[in-house]
Amino acid sequence: MKRLLISSCAIGLSVMIACAPVSDADEAIVQSVPEIAVTEPDVEDAVPLAEEVSNEKVVDDQAVMQPAENKCSKNAKQGGLIVCQLPVGARVSLNGEAVAIVGESGLATIGLKQNAASPAIVSWSIDGVEAFEKFEIPVAARKDDFRELTGMNCDKVDARTPEQKKHAGESWVKKVDAFASLNAPVSSSISFLKPADGPYSSPFGPTRHYTGVSEITGKKCESTSVHRGLDMAVPVGTDLIAPMGGTVILGDPDLYYEGGSIFLDHGYGLVSVFMHLSQVDVAAGQSVQTGERLGATGNTGRTTGPHLHWAVKWRNTARDDRNGDFYIDPAIVLELADLDVQ
Repeated sequence: MKRLLISSCAIGLSVMIACAPVSDADEAIVQSVPEIAVTEPDVEDAVPLAEEVSNEKVVDDQAVMQPAENKCSKNAKQGGLIVCQLPVGARVSLNGEAVAIVGESGLATIGLKQNAASPAIVSWSIDGVEAFEKFEIPVAARKDDFRELTGMNCDKVDARTPEQKKHAGESWVKKVDAFASLNAPVSSSISFLKPADGPYSSPFGPTRHYTGVSEITGKKCESTSVHRGLDMAVPVGTDLIAPMGGTVILGDPDLYYEGGSIFLDHGYGLVSVFMHLSQVDVAAGQSVQTGERLGATGNTGRTTGPHLHWAVKWRNTARDDRNGDFYIDPAIVLELADLDVQ
């Protein structure tokens, strides 16, 4: 199992299985949701130099702590992540927009959208004072597919009946409430494992156009959405482990689109979302360590076959609202150990 490590000292698809499109698995292109002064001393007051200097030799019993080197990822990719090591409390900006507050570990993450511009200009400030130092990071372009999916059961595409819409609405509220909470990191470094043992079956990023007929109403449907996660082709009952330590912010066996789901807040603005589970063995508020079992994969929610949908949501910790949050590519998160830092 591949393990990556980004510490405060060195930061460095195949059978397709369709996921639920109007959910945190697939972000709909068009979608409606329920509401929810330093003064100079006088010359005559100045103490002569000879009186300022003591003849006693002062010995410090403790080693002098050297400040950590400021640095960020040397390279990045659209849909990925930049990791920076900066002074605690620094307010970090990307191309002039505040995106993170550096926590006690001295690490901050910066999410990049699928259409992020290159280069990424990272700057930072302390107590409103802008640092002279900036980082200019090249951002590699990505190419995501457009896919046509026909013959779909529309009841797996969106909520159509009053009962389905009620279930979907209740599930939406649970998700919004969960994402509203921000937790401190459990780990002092950013380190990810693959959450289940199995091959990838569908990547993050493609736009999907669905057409089909409802088995319940007989009506045709059409929907377009973007797949915001990484799917793994694993049988029902495969162990799901925490790819990184964190705090559970949602554990629910029956969200409408996602089915059995676990939301795990790793801190650093990163949340792992696991969907379609057959077992949910953790509850909100529970702290877990890297590699700890969370539950088991399944075929619940709006799926067309057994698989694990793993998504990673990046949250802007410099904002009080959650309007600036978005999903990033889990495959890139797993590759971050291969990046140098500048």
